[in-house]
Amino acid sequence: MNHFAVLIRLLRDRPAVLEEIRQDIKLERKIISLLISSTVFLAVYGAIIGASSSWLQMLSSAIKLPALYLITLIICLPTLYFFDILFGSALNFRQYMAMVLTAVSVISVLLFSFAPVSLFFLISIQDYTFFLLLNVAIMGLTGVIGIKLFYDGMRNLASPQAAEDQLRNRLLKGWLVLYALVGSQLGWTLRPFFGAPDEPFQLFRPEIDGNFYGQILRLVFQLFGIDL
Repeated sequence: MNHFAVLIRLLRDRPAVLEEIRQDIKLERKIISLLISSTVFLAVYGAIIGASSSWLQMLSSAIKLPALYLITLIICLPTLYFFDILFGSALNFRQYMAMVLTAVSVISVLLFSFAPVSLFFLISIQDYTFFLLLNVAIMGLTGVIGIKLFYDGMRNLASPQAAEDQLRNRLLKGWLVLYALVGSQLGWTLRPFFGAPDEPFQLFRPEIDGNFYGQILRLVFQLFGIDL
């Protein structure tokens, strides 16, 4: 089975793939293929961002970045499934899984496409803070695109009546916010993904203080020479 062919087909003919998901056609194959291909692409990007520190961090990040996206999916997917069927959805769990994996797969491909850019700045600019913020921005951008495509896909997958249901649409938007919050905080919990060059390798930080957003704000100020 060519797992990457399923992903390429998703990129080239997304409406056709979404229609197959609607009709519950070969969903097991799609789920397995998208899971494998997205894991590979995320692992490559994780290895690059981890290369700012050491080969151990590189290996660790290649494992932890795919885990971040997939664990977030596992945490949040049941909430979407049960709330959505409560408001009249006729989709089964495999269809929800396939839909979320299409979003994760698109994000993984976009991150992979940014990999040469990230590698270029890693080699050419020896500035850890800039490199970290650059890649956070890349992951934020790709995440927004993936979430937008998922939202559009879920609306297309629903019946015309459900697609116009304002309560259901608000529920879907709220779930997307939840997904983003869980993913960003889980990323903070699983850190480091980059690893500061002057620090020894750590699989996980011993303390889980603060939050993702506060740290990013501090790094932005630090980049401009402002100490908080």
